[in-house]
This record gives sequence, structure tokens and C-alpha cells, in this order.
Amino acid sequence: MNPVEIENVDVAIIGGGPSGLSAAIELRKLGVSKVVVIERESEAGGVPRHCGHPPFGFWEYGRVYTGPDYAKRNVEEALKAGVDIRVKHSVVKLGSGGRLEVVSPKKVLVIHASRVLVATGAREMPRSARLVGGDRPLGVINTGAFQSYLYLQHLKPFNRPLIVGTELVSLSSIMSCRRAGIKPVAMIEANHRATARWPLSLFPKLCGVPMHFGAQLLEIHGTGRVEGASVRLADGAIREFVCDGVMLTGHFIPESSLVRLSELKLDPKSGGPEIDQYGRCSDPAYFAAGNLLRPVETAGWSFREGRKIASMIVADLRGQLPVADRTIPVICSGELKLCVPQRLSLSSVRGIKHLQMRVNRQARGRLVVRADGEELWSRLTSSLPERRILIPIASLNVPKGAKQLEVDFVGQ
Repeated sequence: MNPVEIENVDVAIIGGGPSGLSAAIELRKLGVSKVVVIERESEAGGVPRHCGHPPFGFWEYGRVYTGPDYAKRNVEEALKAGVDIRVKHSVVKLGSGGRLEVVSPKKVLVIHASRVLVATGAREMPRSARLVGGDRPLGVINTGAFQSYLYLQHLKPFNRPLIVGTELVSLSSIMSCRRAGIKPVAMIEANHRATARWPLSLFPKLCGVPMHFGAQLLEIHGTGRVEGASVRLADGAIREFVCDGVMLTGHFIPESSLVRLSELKLDPKSGGPEIDQYGRCSDPAYFAAGNLLRPVETAGWSFREGRKIASMIVADLRGQLPVADRTIPVICSGELKLCVPQRLSLSSVRGIKHLQMRVNRQARGRLVVRADGEELWSRLTSSLPERRILIPIASLNVPKGAKQLEVDFVGQ
């Protein structure tokens, strides 16, 4: 049996999407010598590779790209910066102190990294987790699989699908349908309004796609392939849609399987790793960025976050970050379903600028931050599910002796 190869690197990045590649580029710019990006796909670039439409890249590069061209530009910039991108490589274990077990078609490898950035992104919730009943025919897919069929494999999986969901990615699916000559029969949403912001939420109607709010997918029908779907409409009536496919969009969850199998602390609310405002995980050798942290943000947001966390990694390598275990927890309650970061250092060293939150359902009232019961900050606000809520960390003035922060949405 051949001995396992062992390699030492300065920073290893798991995931070659926008956050991972932007972090790698920034690390090289800041003088880190050996930066390795580990990507399990045959090409780096992440989810934008599957999105053959604009707009991507305006804030990063000053021009608008389609998803594949944006992904290609990110890869090109990383290679130009001297980043070592290894495709068809999969990390199978996160060990303590930055020890990674990696496999590829050619070998098994152990990488010892001074620091590791986990940037594995997010994925859409599958049918099994959505508890949709009925038959199990071909033609039930999520947006990622659909766009992979279209843009990577040049296949058209259906002609008249029913689209479930109204998030930004749902609108992306309609754009992809238009490019491929696919005509959705309808778009349905369980809530009573679209998740995507207005006026983007008008896009399906402009494309001639009927929209049904307060509608729930009950069953999928078909022998061999999808033939139809039963939907409960807002008035309680059951409608049978004749379709040859069902596209399940949105409902993202972090791609956190590696974290779940490791000793890193997992935040049960976000589904991703628990971090402090420097992006540092419970094992200080590990950092995290991008949609692994709180699904889901745009490619541009993930790109900028990756770059920011890269600067924190460099500061840590230089001994400029505070001790990792001197932090206090941030606890969210009420209508808030998650908060990132989940821990704060009371150091004056600046990291992520905001506490980032989401609500479970439409909420209106006063957003309050307390330290051990004492109110530090509040604001009247309203929010919808999947909309980011930001609280500037610098505005909180947390007392040095505080034991925890509580963030609450007090309804009106």
C-alpha cells in the first residue's frame, strides 16, 4: 500500500465559488505564499457556472457578465494571482488544527494548513425534505440541477414545468426557461406575496407566467415522467396542473456536511458553522465565508465577504487578532430565525461590519439589542423572509463585562 502524501500549505480554501476564489485572490495580494483552493467539481467557479444570464460582476469588475463568464473571470484572476486551484479534489475530513484529508481520482492526500477557509456554499432543499407526496417520476428537479442541464450538459429536461417558489433563484429559473424556449405552466408560492423584492417579483408576469400565491404543492403525478401536479390554492380549492416537470426552487440550506462531521461547532439556527466577527470558527485554525454561513446571499455579496475574511486570515497569521476564546454569544429570539456572527469579541479590532439576520415570517416592530438585559440599541423596522437585516456592530458599544448579547424582534 502506497504511503499517504502529506503537504504543508499556508492557507487551504475548500470551495471554488465566488467567496472562495475572491478570498484566494486577496490572500495572494496580501502576501500569503502558498494558497490552495480545493474544488470537487471538474471546473472551479461555483454556482454562477450554471447561470447563463446576467447580471453578475458589476461591483467586482465594473461590467456586467453572465454567470459562466463571471465564474471564468474569477478563475482567471485567481490563476493570475498565483493561486493553486485543484479541481476534482474532495475534502473528506476536517481535522483539528487545519489537518485536511483529501481524495482525488489519482491519490489520497493529507494537507496541513496554517489556516483553512471553508466556503462550500449552499444548496436547495430536496423534495424529500419538503415532504411533497405523490409519485416519483422523472422531471422533478431543483434550479441548480435544471441550470446544470441547460448550460453544462446542453439538455432540456422538460418543456412545460410547474415552478415552486418565488425567491431570486426562482426568477433566475424563468430567465433560463426563456433562453431555452421552455414555457412554465405557472409559478406557485406558499406565502401570500413573493419572496423576491418588488419590482423583481413582477418579472414572471411580464414573461407571461401565471402566479398563484398562498398555494401549496400537494402531490406530483406521473408514471415514468411527470404528467401533472395537485396544488391547494389560497381559497382551499385543489387544482390539477398539467405539466411535464416540477422545478423546486429556493429554500436553501448550507452545504455543511463537512462541518457536521467535524468537531467544529454548528449553529442549529443558520445550519452553518458558528463564527465570530472575524469569520473564525470554534477551532481557530478554521474560518468560514459565503453562503455556508447563512443561506442565501448573492454572488457579489459572497465575493466581497470572502475578500473580507481573507484579510482577517492574514491578520490572524500575523498575530493581530484577539484570542479566539474571549468572546460572548449572540442569541436571537422572537421572529428572528438566525444571526451571523454568533459570537463577538469585545476587542477594538474591526471584523465583519454587521450582525446579519433573517426572520421566520413577515415581521414588523422594534429590533432590540440587549447586553445582559440592558438595552444597547433599537430600531423600528419591518422585514420579510429571506431579506437581510443588518445591525452595525460598531454602534452597539457592548460593555466589557457583558456575558451575552440578545437580539429580539419585538412585534407591534
